[in-house]
Amino acid sequence: MLAPVLAAVSALSLAEPETASPGAPPPEATAQLAERGVISYPPSFFAEVGPSTALDMVQRLPGFSFDRGAAVRGLSGAGGNVLIDGEPPVSKNDSLEEILRRIPVSSVLRIDVIRGGAPGIDMQGRTVIANVIRKSSAGLKGAFVWTMWPISDGRFFFGPRGELQWREGQRLVELSFVIGKGPQEMAGDGTRIRVDANGNTLIRSKIDNDAQGSRRWLVGAYETPLAGGRLRLNGAYIGGDADGEYYDKITYPSVYREFQYFAEDRAQSELGLRWNRRAGPNQLDLVAFQQWNKTDNYARFDSPTLNRLFRNEKDVSETVGRVHFRRTASPTLNLEAGIEGALNTLDSVTSLRINNGLVPLPAANVTVEERRGEAFAVAVVRASPQLAFEFGLRHEASTVTSSGDVALEKSLSFTKPRATVTWSPMESLQVRARIEREVTQLNFDDFVANNSVTQTGAVAAGNPDLSPMQAWVGELAIERRFLKSGVFTVTLRRSELKDVIDRAPVSLGSVVADAPANIGDGWRNELQVSLSTPLDGIGLKQATLKAQASLRQTEVTDPTTGRPRPISALQIFGPPPQISAVREHEWELHYTQDLPYFRSTWGFDIFGPYIDRYYRLTEIETLKSGVVIQIFGEWKAQPDLSLRVELQSLVRDTTRVRDVWSGPRNTAPLQYRDFRDLQYDGAIQFRLRKTFG
Repeated sequence: MLAPVLAAVSALSLAEPETASPGAPPPEATAQLAERGVISYPPSFFAEVGPSTALDMVQRLPGFSFDRGAAVRGLSGAGGNVLIDGEPPVSKNDSLEEILRRIPVSSVLRIDVIRGGAPGIDMQGRTVIANVIRKSSAGLKGAFVWTMWPISDGRFFFGPRGELQWREGQRLVELSFVIGKGPQEMAGDGTRIRVDANGNTLIRSKIDNDAQGSRRWLVGAYETPLAGGRLRLNGAYIGGDADGEYYDKITYPSVYREFQYFAEDRAQSELGLRWNRRAGPNQLDLVAFQQWNKTDNYARFDSPTLNRLFRNEKDVSETVGRVHFRRTASPTLNLEAGIEGALNTLDSVTSLRINNGLVPLPAANVTVEERRGEAFAVAVVRASPQLAFEFGLRHEASTVTSSGDVALEKSLSFTKPRATVTWSPMESLQVRARIEREVTQLNFDDFVANNSVTQTGAVAAGNPDLSPMQAWVGELAIERRFLKSGVFTVTLRRSELKDVIDRAPVSLGSVVADAPANIGDGWRNELQVSLSTPLDGIGLKQATLKAQASLRQTEVTDPTTGRPRPISALQIFGPPPQISAVREHEWELHYTQDLPYFRSTWGFDIFGPYIDRYYRLTEIETLKSGVVIQIFGEWKAQPDLSLRVELQSLVRDTTRVRDVWSGPRNTAPLQYRDFRDLQYDGAIQFRLRKTFG
């Protein structure tokens, strides 16, 4: 099965004089990739598709599900599941998706899909990862993209972006900018009805909801040889704002209007540095990263009898340094060790006014500092071409101090062992097993009050006195490859959770409020099934179907009622971090077909319905999203000119249900149920791309 792909790699190496970038694995490591759980895909594998960027190629990898990473502190697990020349990007605000979009397909030598580990590769705590290896050919390359969104309600958005890459010898310069505005797909018009505990109508209304956002990005990078190694510097400024207007036109029991307005202004900047050097079997990586984020939030609620005004100004900074040493001790043994240190700060000022009166908020004004260090060691043993083991040990220690409304200091320490085994009894079958102790990061947003009070009237306080959630995780994955590019994978996970973070009644001084808190132990089970298959066998030539489905069960003890319940949505599990990883079920379907005769590609994406549920002191909020359909088509008018048209978020229906009690849910009676049904009518996007070089 792998012969055509490997043959294509061999043919490529003979036909093209370009070599891999200096950061790519050395030739002695790549010579035996096939027998070490690595499958290589050269540009010729994607030729009929006609991709424009490395992102297009990654999204077409058989059996690979792209993960752009998560916004966590530190560098471990933050960079997603794609490497660039064997290294994760030293960037956070500049997303992995944007980085891959800036790499033109003409700069890609090949993409390796690595299962279970490979020499010189940092797997970032994952069992499957992709590695984009670039050519080192000189020249100037770039692209200009013009995007437009006509919206069904009459709004019109547009945005240009430009990309430039220049390479001369061993030096590389990259520049990119993005300017533009776009719609918020979760905003839509609809209806609202509120009923009391007996089902009697209290309020009936019509909703007019519009939201949009803008972004201003400037990104650059420079690579050069230095001191026998290679240095990469990168920087980014990412500015943007978002706002929304929510008109609630009450028609029963009387006629009046409620108005909500939300605005966020965000400015982010970052600097990253990576220097690495290879000397025979040894490799040393030095990494430094600095980022600054400033966010201003404004939320207002107006009605004939009530006015609420919420404001929050938040400054966050992060300084990270990392030393990582790797050694290929033998063809069957790879060793890694390193340390990472970080300083994180948060300065937040919050205010709430109700009917022009200032209302005190728990943990409204706080300054938080976290000093964190981690040491780690990893050994990868390949007992045979079919069997590999990974043994790792990490230890982290941190000190968190808070001043302002909440003064505290606490020290935390965790040891995190990890063991994995990868077994390939035959070329088309691989079994991966993992047991690991995971520790999530504290979310600084949990430390401060949030703006939900303007919508609900219930105080959602912050709480700096949190401990990270810990979990012992057992995982088993079975992967079966078939036909030329088909892959079927089944993954089972069991997590025993400790110090789960969820909403709970918290006493902050003289006030009891709803806030994030550690609510005790729990568990999570997950079954995930994914399929990627060509459809030539049923007459759909050059068509591919990708599907993924997940089923989950979670349980904790509700701190308000004392009874078992699922974990609230939007929890963070990791590493690698997974956001919204507590939905009971979700699925997605992706169909793509290439039409070479017409120089075109078309397809559709379907995202199944899901439910997010949030448990609070005096209410349970349920957000239900219906099926979402997107249809796209791309036409290559010329090799350097393409037009892509997308019908976005078709038939997106969202229902928000609030069950509200007159006091704590365990003692007070149900006061009312509030139903809001919103429908986003979708948008059409046009994207014209012109490349050069």
